[in-house]
Amino acid sequence: MLTASLQQKIKRYKDIYAQLKDELKWKVPDQRLLMTVASMYVVNHREFHLQRFLRLSNYIKEQVGMFSALKSYHRFPTAALLDIRFERPEEKFHELLNLYEKCIQLGFGRGAFTYLAALVLMSTVEDHNDYQEKLEKSLAVYKGMKAKHFFLTSSSDYPLAVLLANTGEDVNKLQDRMESFYEKLSARGFRKGNDLQFLSHILTLNKEAKTDLLVERCGRIMDLFKQSGTKLKAMHYPAIGLLAFVDEYEKEIPTIQQMINKLHSEKVFKWHKDINIMMSVNIFMSDKMENAKLLETEIYTAMETIIQAQQAAFIAVLAAVAATSSSGGGEG
Repeated sequence: MLTASLQQKIKRYKDIYAQLKDELKWKVPDQRLLMTVASMYVVNHREFHLQRFLRLSNYIKEQVGMFSALKSYHRFPTAALLDIRFERPEEKFHELLNLYEKCIQLGFGRGAFTYLAALVLMSTVEDHNDYQEKLEKSLAVYKGMKAKHFFLTSSSDYPLAVLLANTGEDVNKLQDRMESFYEKLSARGFRKGNDLQFLSHILTLNKEAKTDLLVERCGRIMDLFKQSGTKLKAMHYPAIGLLAFVDEYEKEIPTIQQMINKLHSEKVFKWHKDINIMMSVNIFMSDKMENAKLLETEIYTAMETIIQAQQAAFIAVLAAVAATSSSGGGEG
């Protein structure tokens, strides 16, 4: 039986999604984008006010040039992140625009993921004077990723490069740890590709745990979900990374499976089974993080960061799907 807290969170998620769908279903290329936005408010324990969100989305659209990524549906997750993170989101948006231009001057490419990278930096670095140094290190981390996995690494990795740079670790050490996770997970049966690279980056954010321990947990989590009736795909690798940070992960899987079944049974979500799995893990983790006794401070901070990275990555996936669809190259 799901706890009252988890049931309430699922209800909030459904309610927020319903509001967004009623208002924006013709303005986004994929309804899963609205599911992601709805989950952001639930996961970050932030009240959702539709009119405030729409005002901020429209404000963003009015403030950018004709060819900006934020002129299109990218403004919705950007508005959600600003609304969730900051008390004066309009003011922060202008700070975001300035930081975006700094990113471009340093060598980041123009586009939606540079905006997301700048947003991640604003959310995780308090002192504006540190921005330049953090961005330079982020670009170094990104170039290290590109050097190891040229064809897997793209601008969608910018936000995660920022998060990894914020760990304070030496760039070369980060790179070695990421590569170690990638190869060991592959040997454990995980499929090489973008999703495995992302999982290896997520696990690298946890500086405390040993590599072999986290790799073993990831493999075990895959097996446990399969036994419970859910076969995880490569797109779910980031969710596995989240659960690998929980010491008592084995006893939590049945609860998450109940949440997955609950979302599958909802009429509005039943056609999105893959994303239901991701949302169940994210909502479950956010609920767990509310109980400070369960998690040590370092892990709590890492998990907050990872959920943010996962949301950014999923928005990246949806953007790629939408771009392919709009160019006639496939279905969205």
